[in-house]
Amino acid sequence: MKLARRTFVYLALGAAVLPLVPRNASGQIYPTRPVRLICAFPAGGPNDTLARLIGQWLSERLGRPFVVENRPGAATNIATEAVVRAPPDGYTLLLVAQVNAINVTLYERLNFNFIRDIAAVAGIMRVPSILEVNPSVPVHTVPEFIAYAKANPGRLNMASAGNGTSSHLSGELFKIMTGVDILHVPYRGAAAALTDLIAARVQVYFDLMPNSIAHVRSGKVRPLAITTTTRSGALPDLPSVGDFVPGYEVNTWFGVGAPRGTPADIVDKLNEEINAALADPQMKARLAELGGTVLAGTPADFEKLIADETEKWARVIRAANIKPD
Repeated sequence: MKLARRTFVYLALGAAVLPLVPRNASGQIYPTRPVRLICAFPAGGPNDTLARLIGQWLSERLGRPFVVENRPGAATNIATEAVVRAPPDGYTLLLVAQVNAINVTLYERLNFNFIRDIAAVAGIMRVPSILEVNPSVPVHTVPEFIAYAKANPGRLNMASAGNGTSSHLSGELFKIMTGVDILHVPYRGAAAALTDLIAARVQVYFDLMPNSIAHVRSGKVRPLAITTTTRSGALPDLPSVGDFVPGYEVNTWFGVGAPRGTPADIVDKLNEEINAALADPQMKARLAELGGTVLAGTPADFEKLIADETEKWARVIRAANIKPD
């Protein structure tokens, strides 16, 4: 009885002390071991470079390795599912991209629900695309291009990096908002699409700025406008598509996500450190080299962006009846 009575006292004392433990204790000690940052893109590309930049920053700031693990395939769905199935403890993160919001509608049967199963941690950057044409097309502005396309319905070919990619949906949104009739020609990747644009096998392409900027500067392709609402410091004289097509905007964006249920204090800690990176002049310069501008904000800000983008591209996918390759 004495032992039982003593045990009861210890339990009562423990229960009394427990509320005094800080609610953010897990965030204070996190991380205690290496963290995996899953990247759905191959090693060596710009997306992988971005993941490694953020991983290195977090490693230096938090004192534990943030190891980038490349899991390409199935249009990012393999990597996403791996993170969805991981324990929600902050030790498995996902490099989130615009394609994740697109895939919600593009793929009818996925083994996960991205909005439900992935918690937004922090945005990293936005990257504009360029509406560009082969120099043989006799236009130099967006209004001239729209007029030319309407005068020649079905005669212009629009390249993309594949069905359901950002380059494809950028063009479909443009077609919906302007009423032009342009034939979509999907390729297996951005490099092949750009090669055929330069060779005049296709006439128009919405390409990510980092992919095309060297060819723009050399005159191999003619830029008409960028797809973001603000001009880019890399091509400051290039107007926005939205200057001529009100409401048109396309950003390719990136951030970090975690399995839903990851403790809020860990999410907040990661968000704080990533935002510190985005405020660092050297990091800003490196992101600019990748063609991006910083996308700072709270987890709620990033969550809203993902939700808004998911709804936006769902409308385009359904209106254009787009199916995956």
